[in-house]
Amino acid sequence: MEASVEQLVYVREDEYTVARVSVDGQQSFVAAGRALAGVQPGERLELSGEWEEHPRFGQRLTVTACERVMPSTVRAIQLYLGSGLIRGIGPRLAHAIVDHFGADSLTVIDTQPQRLVEVVNIGPVRQQQIVEAWREQRSIAALMVTLQGFGVSSLLAAKIFQVFGADAETVLKEDPYRLVGRVRGIAFATADRIALRSGVPESSPQRIKAALVDRLESAASGGGHCYLSPTALVTQTVELLEQDEEAVRAQLDALRAEHRVVAEPDAVFLKELHGREVKLAAELTRLLRARSTLRLRLFEDDASLHEDQQTAVNMALTSTVSVLTGGPGCGKSHTVRMIAATVRAMGGSVTLAAPTGKAAKRLSELTGLPAMTVHRMLGFEPDPEALFDQLPVQADLVVVDEASMLDLGLAVRLCSAIPSGSHLLLVGDSDQLPSIGPGSVLADLLRVAEVPRVRLTHVFRQAEGSSIVRAAHDIRTGQLPYLPGGGGFWFEEVDDPARAADRVVELATEAIPRKQGVDPARVQVLCPMRKGLAGTAELGRMVQERLNPPAEGKAEHWAGSNVYRVGDRVMPIRNNYDKGVFNGETGVVTAISAEERTVEVRIDDGETVSYGFDELDDLTQAYAISVHRAQGSEYPFVVAPLVVEAGGIMLRRRLLYTLVTRAKSWVVLVGQRKALELAVERIGGRRNTALAARLEATLAAG
Repeated sequence: MEASVEQLVYVREDEYTVARVSVDGQQSFVAAGRALAGVQPGERLELSGEWEEHPRFGQRLTVTACERVMPSTVRAIQLYLGSGLIRGIGPRLAHAIVDHFGADSLTVIDTQPQRLVEVVNIGPVRQQQIVEAWREQRSIAALMVTLQGFGVSSLLAAKIFQVFGADAETVLKEDPYRLVGRVRGIAFATADRIALRSGVPESSPQRIKAALVDRLESAASGGGHCYLSPTALVTQTVELLEQDEEAVRAQLDALRAEHRVVAEPDAVFLKELHGREVKLAAELTRLLRARSTLRLRLFEDDASLHEDQQTAVNMALTSTVSVLTGGPGCGKSHTVRMIAATVRAMGGSVTLAAPTGKAAKRLSELTGLPAMTVHRMLGFEPDPEALFDQLPVQADLVVVDEASMLDLGLAVRLCSAIPSGSHLLLVGDSDQLPSIGPGSVLADLLRVAEVPRVRLTHVFRQAEGSSIVRAAHDIRTGQLPYLPGGGGFWFEEVDDPARAADRVVELATEAIPRKQGVDPARVQVLCPMRKGLAGTAELGRMVQERLNPPAEGKAEHWAGSNVYRVGDRVMPIRNNYDKGVFNGETGVVTAISAEERTVEVRIDDGETVSYGFDELDDLTQAYAISVHRAQGSEYPFVVAPLVVEAGGIMLRRRLLYTLVTRAKSWVVLVGQRKALELAVERIGGRRNTALAARLEATLAAG
C-alpha cells in the first residue's frame, strides 16, 4: 500500500523504526521494521509487509520492504511540502504553492522552478533556497538507494552528502575508503563493505593502506593512543583483513614512503599526532627554559595554608611551567586563589581557564576570580601556528584547571599561545580519567623529573566529614568504599541490569527530586558505558520519556535514533569555533523549526546557537552522559548504574574515581557488587604516548 509518514514514534540504534502512517490522510496505523530506517514525516512510501498483533501495542504493519514515492494527490503533496523536508517551505507556504499549482506543484519545483515566484511571498532569494534544498533532498534520496544496494544503512546518506556534495556518488563508487574519518558513523568496516561490493580486490594496496590507517585512527579515538607498535599494528590489520602479514608490512612501508605515517623505534604514528607531540615537547621546552618576566618575591608563610600548599604557591611564582595535583578536599582551589591573589597584589596579570565551560564556571566560583574556557582564551582559532604567531596570551600567569582533560591538540595550542617568560600552572587530579582525545598530557608531564610539581595530600577538616571524599580516596588507593554507604555516598545493590536501569531512572526523575525538594534537572545520570541496558543511549531515552515526553503541539525532530524536543537538555560533543560552542558545555533546546530545518539551543552561558538538522551529530542528549563527558563538571546529585554488561570492559578504577568525584552532595551507585569490586580492582592500562621521553630529550638537548 501507499502511505504518508505522519510521525516517528521510536527509532532504535539498530535502525528498527516505528512510525505512524496514514493512507490519504485518513486511515491511520502503525508501521514498524528496519526497512523504515531513515524515513521522515511527510514522506510518501510504498510499503510491503504483514499485519501482526503486538501484545502491547495492538495491530500494526511489520514492514518488509519500503520504497519512497512522490505524492500525487493534492492533499498528499501539501502534507509532503509542509513537513519541513524541503528547507524554506513550511505549512503556510506549502498551502500557497499547492493552492497555486495544484497537483503539478512537485513537477513545477523539479522542472520549472523559476515559476515559484508566481506564488505570494516567494521572491528570488527564497526561490533559489527552495531549488537548492529540493536538489539536495533528491540527491540524498538517490544516495539512500545506492547505499541500500551496498547493504549499508541509508541513514548515512545525508552525512555523506554533507561532506562530499555532488561528488558523493563518485566517491562511493571509486574510492569509498575516503569516507573513513571524514563521515561520522562510517568506520572502516562500512567503507570496506562498499568497496568489496564495488569490485575492489581483497588484497588491493588501497584496501590494506586504508586498514592500517584505520587501526591507528581507532587506537587514537577509542583508546587515546598516539601510536601503536609496528607488531601490534600489523597484527591488528592482518586480523581485520585476513590478509598475508608480508603484504601488510609492504603497504606499511608504502605509507611511510608517502609520509602518511611516521615510524620511530617500536612506534608508528599518524603524521598529525607525531607532529603534535614533537611541537608540544618543543613548546614546553621553550617555556621551561625561558627567563621569568615575573618580578615577585617568595610568598611569605600564611597560617591559612598547609605546608604543601605554601610549597605550591612558591613553585607557581618561581617556575615558568609547573603542575599542582591532588585529590578532592585537599585544597587545590584555595591554593590557586592564593597564587592568583599574590600575583595580582604584586602587579602581575592572571588568566584562569579550564577545558570546558562548566569547569571554567566552577573554577570561577571556587576562586572568586573570572575564568574562561581554554578555547575562548585562545580566541577560537583552531590553527596552532596562527595562535602562536598572531594571538599570544597576554598574562604573567596562566592557570589551567582540570588539566587531566587536556588532549594533545589542545595542549599544543595552549602552550604555543603563551609567550616565553610567562608562567603556566597546570592544575588537576592525576588519578582521574585522561582526556577524551588522544594523549595523556598531565600524566606525561608528571613523569618528567625536570617539570616542577606539588601533590597536595592533606584532606582538610571540612572535607573529612564528606562520605563522598572518603569514598573517593578509598577508591583511589584500591580499597572498596564502606557499603552501603551513607551521608552523601550510597550503594544500592541490584543484580539484574534491567532492574538497575529502572531504579536509576526512578531515583533520577522522582525519588531524589522528591526527597530533596529539587528540580530533576539538578540530578545527573552518569554511565560507564554507552551501549547496553544501562548505557547512556537507553537510560537517556528512558529519562527523556519521563521528563520530556512527546505532546501535542510540542515540536520534535528525529535524527537517527535520537529525538530532540523543545525543553530537552543537550550537550555539544564537538568544538565548533564558528558557533562558539565547545565540547562539554550544556544547554536546553528552545525551538525547533521544520521550515528552516534548525534546532535552537540556549547554552548555559546564555548564548543561543542554531544547529541545522544536518549538524545534529554535534549534539547529544544530556539526560544520561558518559563519565568521560562529565569531566570538569560537578553536579549536586549523581546517580549511576554499575553492572557487568558486555564484560564490564569500561569498569576501571580511574573511571569510578572520576564518577564519584563529580558529585557535590549525593552520589548513588546502583547495580551489582561484583561490578563495583571489578571497578576498584582494575587499574587499567597506560596510553601509548612518547611525550615524556620526547620532552626529556629536548630538555637535555636544549
